[in-house]
Amino acid sequence: MSLPPALYIVPTPIGNLGDMSPRAVEILQSVSLIACEDTRHSGRLFSHFGISTRTTSVHDHNERARAQWIIEKLSQGDAVALVSDAGTPLISDPGYHLVSQVREAGFAVIPLPGPCAAITALSASGLPSDRFSFEGFLPAKDKGRNDKLTALREDPRTLIFYESPHRILQTLEAIVAVLGGERPMVMARELTKTFETFLSGTAAEVLEKVKSDDNQQKGEMVLMCHGFVAEETEEAIPAKAMETLALLATELPLKKAAAMAAQIHDLKKNALYKAGLDAGL
Repeated sequence: MSLPPALYIVPTPIGNLGDMSPRAVEILQSVSLIACEDTRHSGRLFSHFGISTRTTSVHDHNERARAQWIIEKLSQGDAVALVSDAGTPLISDPGYHLVSQVREAGFAVIPLPGPCAAITALSASGLPSDRFSFEGFLPAKDKGRNDKLTALREDPRTLIFYESPHRILQTLEAIVAVLGGERPMVMARELTKTFETFLSGTAAEVLEKVKSDDNQQKGEMVLMCHGFVAEETEEAIPAKAMETLALLATELPLKKAAAMAAQIHDLKKNALYKAGLDAGL
């Protein structure tokens, strides 16, 4: 199959090789070059599917420089594919700078649908999926991790994090400490693989389950936390919502300002209106 010069974003399985799509195999066999996060890791996958296309490495440390070289290949009429070690490229993986520069150079970027651990986990979590925030990996150091969770504490959306085995206990402990031990959450582990598991309950319960079972501390994890739920009382209204209300109330009637602030922060407008009255807005 002859392909026009373009950058193809090709997802690969997150565990089960049966999730590799026929189109993904066809594209990877047909392009002139495959940019891989790790050529040795991807090489095992390519060998399994009979893909012998030339590869090059594109990772966090060389992406900006390698992007210009890939653009030269596109200028010469080559089609190029981008893959990460697993799942959809750019989702907590390299590729953002490459895609941005390729688009700026005027070449097409063609995405293929496929596996993504965050979406796979969310679909089976039982947590609200109409609004969610993917946060990737939390900072490795305690202060950075706690600061990030504090900033997200009153976010009403389902929160999704990736985590690795050597930090899972510290991260769960931070979630309990900052978001609260009663916050509903789900931990998905080893998705699509032989030992796939889902642990659900409160944050404190999930932490105890992981602490008591060393097997739950192995593999790749997706952590999902229920969003913040405010009670209909002034005290429970997030500070950011009150800041928004106060700002809008300088230009609008309080009732209209409360309605707009409620829509922005996914809160009850009557509770915001009462809080505004109580605050003298």
